[in-house]
Order: sequence, then structure tokens, then C-alpha cells
Amino acid sequence: MSGDPAALMIEPLVGWPRKAQAGQSYLVTVDLNGPAAPEDWPYEEEEFDFGVSLDGSRRFVCEALNEPSVVLHRFGGTYGPARFVIKASRAPGPGTIWLTISNRWGVPVRTVELPSEIVADAVVGQGHVVVPALNGRTATLPAEHTVPGQRTGRRPASGVWSPHHITISYAGTDRAWAVWTARQLERHGCQTFLLRWDPPPGVPLARLLSDLLGAPGRVLLLLDEEYLRLGQRTEPEWNEALGAVVRADPDRFAAVDLSARTLPPSTAVLGPVSLRELDPAEALRRLLTTLDLQDARPEPEDESVAPRFPDAPPAVWNVPRRNFRFTGRDTVLEELRALFENGPPAGARVALRGISGVGKSQIAIEYAHRFANEYDVVWWISASFRATARQQFADLAEPLGLADSSALPERVRAVREALRTGRPHRRWLLVLDSADDLEQVYDLLPEAGGHVAVTTLTQGWAASGGVAEVQVERFTRAESISYARRHVERLTEDEADQLADAVEDFPLLLAQTTAWLDANRMSAAEYIGLLRRADADEIGIQTLPDYPIGFQTSWALTLDSLEQDSPEATELLRLFAMFSPGSIPVRQLQRARPGDLPTLLAELAADPAHWLGALRRLSESTAVRMDYVQPSDSVGYVDSVEMHRLYHRFLRRTLTPGERDELSAVACRVLVSADPRSPSEVANWPVYAELLPHLHPSGALESSEAAVRDLVLNCIEYLRLRDEESTGLTLCEQVLARWRIRLAPTHPSMLVLVHQHANMLRRCGRYREAEAVGRAVVEQLAEERPSDDLDLLRAEAGLGGSLMALGLFKEAHQLFDDVWRAYDVLDGPEAPRTQACLNNLGVALGLLGRYQEAADVHAQLLVLRRQSFGSDHQSTLLSGLTYARSLRLLGRHQDATAIQGVNSLLHRQTMGDHHPQTLAALHNQALCLRRSGDIPAAADLLRSLVERCRNLQGVRHPMTLMVQADHASFLRSYGDLTESAELTDAVADGYRHLLGDDHPYTVGVLGNRGLLLWLGGDRAAGARLIEQALRGMTNAVGADHPWTLGCALNAAAVRRLSGRPDEAAELRRETLLRARDAVGRDHPLVRACEAASGTGAEEPPGWDFEPQPI
Repeated sequence: MSGDPAALMIEPLVGWPRKAQAGQSYLVTVDLNGPAAPEDWPYEEEEFDFGVSLDGSRRFVCEALNEPSVVLHRFGGTYGPARFVIKASRAPGPGTIWLTISNRWGVPVRTVELPSEIVADAVVGQGHVVVPALNGRTATLPAEHTVPGQRTGRRPASGVWSPHHITISYAGTDRAWAVWTARQLERHGCQTFLLRWDPPPGVPLARLLSDLLGAPGRVLLLLDEEYLRLGQRTEPEWNEALGAVVRADPDRFAAVDLSARTLPPSTAVLGPVSLRELDPAEALRRLLTTLDLQDARPEPEDESVAPRFPDAPPAVWNVPRRNFRFTGRDTVLEELRALFENGPPAGARVALRGISGVGKSQIAIEYAHRFANEYDVVWWISASFRATARQQFADLAEPLGLADSSALPERVRAVREALRTGRPHRRWLLVLDSADDLEQVYDLLPEAGGHVAVTTLTQGWAASGGVAEVQVERFTRAESISYARRHVERLTEDEADQLADAVEDFPLLLAQTTAWLDANRMSAAEYIGLLRRADADEIGIQTLPDYPIGFQTSWALTLDSLEQDSPEATELLRLFAMFSPGSIPVRQLQRARPGDLPTLLAELAADPAHWLGALRRLSESTAVRMDYVQPSDSVGYVDSVEMHRLYHRFLRRTLTPGERDELSAVACRVLVSADPRSPSEVANWPVYAELLPHLHPSGALESSEAAVRDLVLNCIEYLRLRDEESTGLTLCEQVLARWRIRLAPTHPSMLVLVHQHANMLRRCGRYREAEAVGRAVVEQLAEERPSDDLDLLRAEAGLGGSLMALGLFKEAHQLFDDVWRAYDVLDGPEAPRTQACLNNLGVALGLLGRYQEAADVHAQLLVLRRQSFGSDHQSTLLSGLTYARSLRLLGRHQDATAIQGVNSLLHRQTMGDHHPQTLAALHNQALCLRRSGDIPAAADLLRSLVERCRNLQGVRHPMTLMVQADHASFLRSYGDLTESAELTDAVADGYRHLLGDDHPYTVGVLGNRGLLLWLGGDRAAGARLIEQALRGMTNAVGADHPWTLGCALNAAAVRRLSGRPDEAAELRRETLLRARDAVGRDHPLVRACEAASGTGAEEPPGWDFEPQPI
């Protein structure tokens, strides 16, 4: 039949929100009413398929959950509604959703306007529950409305529902249990549906429970305190509602008990079975038994992807304790989860952004706990201070089972690589808390895999690309009221509403005010009146921009109460303001020498019970959180305290200049007392990592006390030893800006600081700046001090390192030789600094091409270090490496390979696979294998080293560039010219960026690129680069250097093959004579020159430039 379906009298039956909360998602259902009687059906065809679409304009985002159509049947209506999720915009105001019904050919047959007002506050309506959308978000299901008439929703009749369709109703905090329960039931043949229990205030509880029966099958309630307390329901109300609803339909309901306490008597009608404190097998048995599923056969389970049993923690876990008073924020948590689930397959990154005090960190903590059973690794990092963030990230190495390394950058890179590759754990969550400066912590982010959550004040993360953003706003009014009434039970709903209004729904301020009200007897009305009436001048403090006066008022009232009730706690709180808020070292305060603390605090610290009581009082009444440590063999203690940054800022603003100076002196004395005074001892590194964040807020950088200056210098030395040059450079520059005002340039502390500054500049690749700093100090000291002055010798040695990096090898060699001779006289050959300078001298000789002299120096030093430290000491291993390298450069390949093989094994056993010195040893071993003829082994080792150096040290690190350069040369000789060219170009760019165009390394790699072009067929371009490399290397290191002679050998071959035999012959003769003088008659370079001079074969150019470590 060909009748027009539009002739049917259809009525849309729509469930949609008349009011929608800003930013909230809702479920919209669209069904159709047809003719009431089958005989009124006008066509022979018994069903028609109608298309359904929703358009929310700019106010709503609409997404179909299933096929957007409804099949209308002659007998019995439709097969079910079309379902959509709509998300309201964050801006309140009137909105419209346009519904369009289309026939089978896509022609619209009905358009309906669905008005919906977007409001800032939570919607109070009938029967709101939450259902999951296909994209991982959840939506609120409102009571059904109809257009144009009214029609009530239909419930399955008794006896029709299926016992194998189970709706799981849970509080948001128990999501882990809900997911695990659903998975287990699905394995046993059931269909499950998750409904988050989110009852709005004012809706009768019986109505809400009845609405749960709208889904087919049974309803399983996951009960605990949170489930029963949501919406501030009373015990009598629960008793009445459960009695009315459950007794009317007892077979439809079941329940499990997840509470740590005894459930109230009203829940007895449900017969809940407890699942707490059980192993997974027993919990599953009880769950199946209560649902009469104990005989069902389970499907096999893949534990690597299945949700973990909720009481079983992740394999690796480091997250602050859960806030069991956490309230609301389900919308944000669901949005965060959806962004993670729907993020890129390579890994999702989400930033929680909002002003200070809106609860970003609390949301992140709740997310980590709520979704913990879906991860194998959950790791929290305090990211406000770079050094702390990197240390905490590196601490993940041990629980991941990574090889230990004393160098922090290598541990950081090893962890990042383990997370990127998903080995040993693929499901991981990393939280960077208070990461306001993107540049400070961006290098911690793995390139792929897992989930990263960031809390931040700034838009930098979202602007960087690849990071989704969730805007965290203040509480909704409903969340504020719920929070207030749960924390202060005496508040009425109206009082809670007035309090929320007074503090403008700020979560931190609401926490502060409810804590005060809970601890004091003042009436809510009087307290709220104070908050509203107070003037900043009256309460005697400065206001904080962008925040309501309620912040200042409430905290001023809190401080006033503390001052009256506990003066010692107040003084302790003010001292806290002189430390970094992220981790205030209260354990160090308690251990401080009595004379370092004011009398009141010294007495408090001497009494453990009173000390703990004061800390507890601060935790209960102010915005601080305590970190307990509970050793197995002693009484627990508080190790550190975290204070909210906004409250920390407020406290510092309440201090007068005099008070701040006094407290700064106390804080500095405490830090000095905690200084182990030996940053070279690895066992002391955790202490220095703890002290570093407090240097700035304590005033240590401005202190004129010698002991405090020593503390600062020890912290800088710690950063140098941990290879944290970026953080070390920043600290050096901060300290220099302050000390230059107070100290003479030649003051001992200033000289140490400037030396460290030059060292950090050099390590950061800023060689010219390092040279300028070092040369200025050397020139000044040389005018005032004798040649053997220790300060001068140290400055000359530092300058030599900068010069060597810049390619000024002769001047560097002269400095190292002078300094070594002076140390040898002053300290003797066994002294560590004598040996260190002798090592530098050997390296400089090698860079000058004086390979035999370099080998002699390294052999001498190897003997000295074996005698002084033993065979497996790091310094001894370094000397073994440099000696083997010198032998290889001399052409003694078999000797070098034998020595380096043992040396590499000792490096791996002693220092681990990730240490830079181990990588250098393996690199030299690969080159030894190549020169000895073991090409397959050399190929495998070089390729693996390139990947490891990139991942562990970065693509532009000098070691990475060196290894890539050698791998590119290897590929040119034995492998792929295309890959070799790509690598060579990357290395050339890296050296040009790091060292400049005229540095011998840049020039040498340019020559390697010329060889590639020549072999690839572009002989003209190749010849130009090869000749250019010869000129550049001659200018850089002189005509007699082996590097220049190698370039000359290539140029001679090019000239001969380009039809210039006379020029080629002259260059070959000159090169041979120079080579014999430079490296001896038996060196491979000399043999290559002799072979080129004695043959008429058309041999192509092929000498490789090989950069050396600097």
C-alpha cells in the first residue's frame, strides 16, 4: 500500500525537563500515540517507522542513545521510545528543544516546541534518577510529561518482569561496588542497569523508591550511610517509605549492606546481606545467593580488564585519604569520567580548572577513590613546586619495579616510559594537584597511555592542546544546603540556605563556616548575620581580591576563637604560614631544638599528647589536613600537614612585618636544624627533597645568617647531585638576586653560589652564559688570590668544563692541566678532587685528538681509583669506560672490546640499566663491536640505545645526539640510507641548536650528511658539504686534528671522483703525513690514507665523524 503515513493521527509522548540545571545532562524519551483502536488504522501495512530528531539550538547539546526512530504498530502502540541525552549549557536562561517527527522518506510530519528553562540551582522535580548514557556520561530522568496531552508512565505488571534483569541503585561514592556487582551479575547471565541514587530534596521518598520500579526486573539497592543520608532523609521517613513500597512488591527488591556501621532498623524489610570485610569469593557467593543466582554458571573473566573487587586496592596506590564528608559534585565526577572513557585511545588528559577554594583537589581525591577499582596504578603528585613534583613522580619507580637510579632525571624518564608503554601496568591514573604552571611539570606527562587528571587555576593546560577541560564552579545551592546540614546537624534547611547565600556557595568557605558552627554554640542566625555585616576594617585584616568578604570574616572569627581557646595552637598555625602549604613539616617542628622555638611552642612540642591535640584542633577548625604515619612498632604521629593555599595566603596577610620577621627566623632555625649537612650522602636526599619547598616561604633566601646560607647551598648541591639542573638553575638565580645585595663578589658563600650557577648553566646547555660567568670569576680571583688558591682552582676547573663544551679544547686542556698539577701538590694524587681533575684532563686530551696521551692518563687514573675505591665504584667504572674508549680511538679494537664488555656488565650490575653512565658504557661497547666486526650485535645494541636515550634523556640531550649520530653512520654503512638521512638531519639540527654552526660537532655531522648525499646520487650537493666540513673543521680544531684529517680524506676521494686527480693526490699526500704525526703509523686513519694513496680504484668517501662525550 502507498498511503501517506502523515494521515495517521499521531501524538508525541515526550519526557523532558521543564527546568534543567546548568551544565547537567538529562534523558529525554520520545514515544508516539496512534489510533486508539485497530479498526481505526487506515492502511494495510501494520506498522510505520518514524524518524525522531532533537535540536537544542545553542542552549542544549542533544545526542541519541539508540536508533533515533519509533515504530508505530497497528496493534499495541510502539516497540519502545527513542532515547536522547541532552546537556544544558552552563549559562542560565530560557531555552527550547525542537522535536521533529519525520516519515520513512525523511519528510517532517510534526514539529513540537519543548520549552525548558536552564537554572543555576538544582532542579526539584518528581522522580529524578540517573541513568548511564552510551558515551559514559549519566543523565537525570525527569518525571514523564506528554505533548499535547498528559499520559502517565507504564510499569511492568506483577509477574511479567524478568528476574535476570537487575537494576542496581547506588550512591555515587559506591560506584566501585556498583560496577563490580554489575560485572559479576552479567557474568552469571543477567542484564544490569546502573542507576545512581540522587534524590532531590522535597520529593517524597516513597515516590522515589516507586520510580525505581519503572525499569523491568528486580532492583538491587547498595546500602550504606551515604545512600540513606542523601537528601537528608530521616529514619521515620525511610521506615514509612520502605514499608509501603517494598512490602507491596517484595520480590522486586533486594539489598546488600556496604556500611561500616549497623544499618538502621528501617532497612530490615529488605533483608540486606553484608559484603564488607569479605574476600571476593565469599562476597560473590553472598551476592548470588541473595538474588537466587547461586546455580548460574559464570562466563570466564579477563582479570586484566575487569573491574577489581572494591575492597582490593590497586597494586600501586598513593592518594590522600578519602574525605568521608564529601558531598555532591556528581555531575563533575561524571563529566570527568566520561572524558576519560571517551578520550583518545592513546590516553586521556583532563584538567579540572577553577578558582582557589572551589574544591578541585577534593574532587580529584574523590574521583581517585570512587574509580579506584578500574585502575592498577593510582598516583598523586603535589605539583605546585617543580622539585617536589619530580621527586614524587620519580618515587613511582620503586613500586613499578623499575631499576633504581640515583639520578632523578633518569628515574623520571624511566617512570614516564613505563607508563607510556603500559609495562608493567596498563590501567593507571596520574593526578597532578595544583599544577598551575604548565611548563614546570609538562615533562612529567607520559606521551601516551593511561589517564592524567590535573587540578589548576589557569587555562594553560586546555590551551596547550590534547588536554580536555572541566570547569569547576562553586557548589550548586542544593549541594551547599546538603553539605551544611550534613556537617552541622542542628541547621534547618532554611538556615543552611542562608549560610550558603552568605558564603556565596564557596566550598572552602562553607567548610570553614560549618566547622566553626559545629564547634561553637552561637546560633546560626547570629553567625550568618556576622558574616553578612562584617567590614574588612572592623575585623582588622586585608581583603583578598576576587573573593567575598565572608572569607575574611569567617577566618577572622576562627582565629579569634582559637586565640581565646588555644593560644599555643594559634601560634603554631601562624608558624605554619612560614612554610610551603603543600607539606608543612610538623615532624621537623616537633623535633626542633628547644631553643629554636618560642617558649610556648617548645613546651607544646615537648608534650606529645598536647602536640597532637593542638594539631587535631587545627584540623577540625581550619583548612588544614593532617598526614598520619603509623609505624608497626610504635605510636603513630603526624608527619606533615597540608594547608589550603588560599588559607595560607590569608594567614600570611594577617601578619605584621614584625611578626613575619620573627616567625621567619623561627622557621629558618627549624630548617637549619633539619639539615643533614651532607648532600653527597644518598641517604640524606629525601630530607633535602623535603626541605627545598620551604626555602622561599620561610625567608631562607633573604636570611643573613651563615647557617641558613649553608642550608641554601646544600640544597643547591643536592639538586646538582640529582642532576636536577633546571630546578637548580632557577634556585641559583633566585638566590643570586638576593645575595648580591648583601654579599661581596668574593665572599665565600657567593663564590660557591656563582660556581654552582655556572655549573647549572652548563648542564642546561647554556654554554656561552656559563663561560661568561666562569671567566668573570676567574679573572677577578686571579687579580686578588695566589695561583694555588682553592677558590680560584675551583673556578678554573668549572670554566674548563664550559670551554670544553664550547669546543675550545686547547684552552680547556691548559686550565685542567694547571689545576691538576696544583691539586696534586696541595692534596696528593689520591685526593678525590685531584683525581676528578685528572679525569677532565684525559677527556680534554682525547678531544684534542691526542689519543695515546689520553689513554695513558686514563690508565693511570684507573689504577689509582681501583686502589682507592675498589673495582665496582662509580668513579672506577668511569675510568674503565674512558680507558676503553681511548683504546678504541687508538685503533686497538680487540683490547677495547674485551675491556668494555666487562665494564658494561659491571655498570649494569652496579648502577642499573637506566643510569647515564651505563648508557655511555653500552654506547662505547656498541662501537667496539662494530669496529671488531660483530655487525649484528652492534646493530641491535645501537638501535636499542637510541630508543632508550630518547625516552630517558630527551631527543636533544648531548648523549642522545651522540648515540643517534653514531647509529646514523652505522646505518649508512650497513643499512638504510633513508633512515640514516633522517637521523643525521635530526642530529645536525640538535647540535646547531645546542652548540652553534661553528662547533666541531655541528661541522662533523654536516660532513656525514655530505657522505649520505654522495652515496644517494646527489654528488654535487654531497661534494659541497664534504668540502664545507673540511674548511669548518680546520677552523674549529686545526689542520692536524684527526677529525680534520678524516674530513680531508673524504674531500680527497670526492676530488678524485669529480675529475680533479691532481688536487686529490696533493691532499692525500698532505693528509697522510699529518696523520702519521698525529696518531702514529699503525692507526686505522693512517692505513686508510695509505690505501687511498696507493690505489687507483674509484673508492667513494667513507670516513665517519664520531662525536665524543663532553
